[in-house]
Amino acid sequence: MKRYLILAEGRSDDPHYGKTARGVLKYGAEPVVAILDSARAGETYDGIPIVGSVNDALCFNPTTALVGVATQGGRFPPAWRELLKSCIAKGLDLENGLHEFVSDDAELSELAARHRVELRDLRKPPADLDVPTGENLQLDTRIVLTVGSDCAIGKMTVSLELDRAARKRGFSSQFVPTGQTGIAIAGWGIAVDAVVSDFIAGATERLVVEGYRRGGTDVLFVEGQGSIVHPAYSGVTMGLIHGSAPHLYVLCHLAETTEIEGYPGHPLPSLTELVETHERLSLPIRTARVACVALNTRFLGEAEARAAIEAAAAETGLPADDPVRFGPEKLLDTVVQRRL
Repeated sequence: MKRYLILAEGRSDDPHYGKTARGVLKYGAEPVVAILDSARAGETYDGIPIVGSVNDALCFNPTTALVGVATQGGRFPPAWRELLKSCIAKGLDLENGLHEFVSDDAELSELAARHRVELRDLRKPPADLDVPTGENLQLDTRIVLTVGSDCAIGKMTVSLELDRAARKRGFSSQFVPTGQTGIAIAGWGIAVDAVVSDFIAGATERLVVEGYRRGGTDVLFVEGQGSIVHPAYSGVTMGLIHGSAPHLYVLCHLAETTEIEGYPGHPLPSLTELVETHERLSLPIRTARVACVALNTRFLGEAEARAAIEAAAAETGLPADDPVRFGPEKLLDTVVQRRL
């Protein structure tokens, strides 16, 4: 069993750029024994000690250092190089979800070979990817894809919550990871945002087929990426839509937001428009429907959150809820009961 030291230098309290750390802490199967963030050394997070250096973490017997942050452009800050070298020199395997691959770095690879540790780049795609074959359309299961109005609003979290709830009900369910954090949590997957654009749909089809073979014979919850209305990341969303060939969508939205984050002047369409857009973009051979709305109400008080949920349901005519704050049962009911 792995014992993770999560590398979250400067980001352990950041819900956006520290989302890999937070996702693994909440949903991962492997134990996290320490978090490295020198700015918060001596504190704890959910009972897990925060340390200031790799040396300080060794008393907790970690086996693997996991890069727990996302950075602009997926590159390591210059100061991280010594941190990575320290992990390797102390005999820790290294798992990295950034676009900059540690296994392609000559110095780090030589150091890893010397200390007999493994470098794992979670975002490095398989070399044999291709276009879809249609196998995704032959699976006897219900395929559910989470889609969203923007990036980093909880598509992975909603997929995981629904998968957990489905398993508790006795369904043969499987979470299908399509990004680095999902891969770190599930232990398998392909980061589709690192795949050549021609092969995103083929990579997604492969993931859906593997999820079915791993036991998702009743329902597959495919982790969404990007947003179809995002000026930078719409391409990956389109590949996921056609590659997974979903029967149903779960539309995710961060309550009270009106613009694409980081792109001032790019307004978000209404929820009704987003429902219509996603349903029009699905494959003609399998017209997917939006089953429900998963609202992220983290910036609202409870009364405001419930009012926002009621407003979303009234606007779209679909069931709506915040599956993290109020539980996933209402949304799961819709997903498993809706006729295909």
